[in-house]
Amino acid sequence: MLLLSSASLMSLLQRFYFGDSLAFPTGELPAPNSLISATQMRYIMESEEIRRSMEPLDLIKRIKEIEEEAYSEPDMETKQVPKQTAAVDLSKRLSDLRAMNDANSLKALVEWRKRKMDRARQREIDRNSGASGAASGAAAAQT
Repeated sequence: MLLLSSASLMSLLQRFYFGDSLAFPTGELPAPNSLISATQMRYIMESEEIRRSMEPLDLIKRIKEIEEEAYSEPDMETKQVPKQTAAVDLSKRLSDLRAMNDANSLKALVEWRKRKMDRARQREIDRNSGASGAASGAAAAQT
C-alpha cells in the first residue's frame, strides 16, 4: 500500500515538474507556467503527511509480530498431527468414494436388469402376436 502511494506521489510530482511527457516527446523543457507553485507543493506535502498519519502503524506492527511468531515456532507435535489428520481424511474420502461407486454400480445394475426384462417382455409379446397372427392367417386360409 505504501509502495503504491509512493509511486503515485512520484508520478504526480513528475507530472507537475516536467509536464505531460506526451506534450514534449522530443525532450524539450516544459513551459514555466506548468511547474508546481509553492502553495501546490505545500498542499501535496500536507496531504501526504495526513495520509501517513492515518495509517494504522501499531496494527501493522502487531500483525507482523504475530506472523513472525507463527513461523518461528517449530513444534514437532503440530507437524505430525496434520500428517495424521491428512491420512485419516484421505482414508475417509477413499472409503466414501468406494461406497459411492458401489451405490452407483448397484443402481446401474438395477436399471440394466430392468431394461433387459422390458426387452425380453417386448420380444415375447412380438412372438406371441406374430404366432397368433400366423395361426389366425392359416385358419382363414383353410376356410
